[in-house]
Amino acid sequence: MSRRKRIYRIQFVNQGKVYEIYARGVGQPDLYGFVQIEGLIFGERSSVVVDPAEERLKAEFAGVARTYVPLHAVIRIDEVEKEGVAKITPLAEGAAKVTPFPMPAPRPPGGE
Repeated sequence: MSRRKRIYRIQFVNQGKVYEIYARGVGQPDLYGFVQIEGLIFGERSSVVVDPAEERLKAEFAGVARTYVPLHAVIRIDEVEKEGVAKITPLAEGAAKVTPFPMPAPRPPGGE
């Protein structure tokens, strides 16, 4: 029985844009309020057609072993059959003007 490797598509908001990236691992780190993404996957460099958006993402995440995205910035995480093209797209008109109100971290019940 062959074990297939998991691939995740992660969409999150960063500086008024929606990032869509692919990774081999997603989890909850020791940093409260963040999602850990590791094993970033980008398209083959031997491809004849070059996508400028994907090249920009490759350059931005060059040398990154794992990245931590704030939980409130994550839009969606999907487990997919195979990786697609990583991309950056602008938010819908007017959506970039709304900033989420910072919420304090919940405290455990009882005690200080």
